[in-house]
Amino acid sequence: MSIFECGEVVPPAYTAHPAARPHILLVEDDPEISRMLTDVLSESGFVALSVGSAVEMDALLARETVDLVVLDVMLPGEDGLSICRRLRAASAIPIIIVTARGEDVDRIVGLEIGADDYVAKPFNSRELVARIRALLRRALDGRETARLRARQLAFAGWRINPTTRQLQDPEGVRIAMTSVEFDLLLAFCRNPGRVLSRERLLELVHGGLAGPIERSIDVHVSRIRQKIEVDPRDPMLIKTVRLGGYLFTPDVEET
Repeated sequence: MSIFECGEVVPPAYTAHPAARPHILLVEDDPEISRMLTDVLSESGFVALSVGSAVEMDALLARETVDLVVLDVMLPGEDGLSICRRLRAASAIPIIIVTARGEDVDRIVGLEIGADDYVAKPFNSRELVARIRALLRRALDGRETARLRARQLAFAGWRINPTTRQLQDPEGVRIAMTSVEFDLLLAFCRNPGRVLSRERLLELVHGGLAGPIERSIDVHVSRIRQKIEVDPRDPMLIKTVRLGGYLFTPDVEET
């Protein structure tokens, strides 16, 4: 069976100049799937780069700069989850995991180790391209927002810097975060004292594009709580509002 439910190609969105086209790295060991995905990405306006293993990926990243990684889970040698964990430890590059596993637990594991999004096979090619564009748009918007709103924000002794995209704890130690976690925390900091629904948070950090199930937001909130709450089991900074969403409780100041 094809991994695609639909072979329709999305019209290119990046047509200003070939040099400006985002570079997408596909890590997939199946030659047929790799060829189909490469064709879809190329015809949708991206520069598609393809490798079949972690070793080949490392060699390519040593000489190329890429904007997003589409990462299959089942790979020879080092598997996709291990690769994802390693990439996330080194950078905030957007990562989409592609897997034949459709169980929620596999999706959650991928998100917990740092993936920004998840697509299960078989999938619609339009959906994959839309998710890639949403992640790239969020990254671009984040850079533009950081340029326009360069001041640091402070809450409960913590500092978050939109320009450098860094979070520091009250002792000044930098705390590692994924791109989604950072954008989500930044959204909370810019909306203190307001109940934000999951739908609104998806608009702020996913460009309005929901995941396989909307509650993926909960996974990211849980990861943020593990990093900033004194007791993540009894959170004081990010409160859950029954049937409402989440409330960021501390006062936030620009510094």
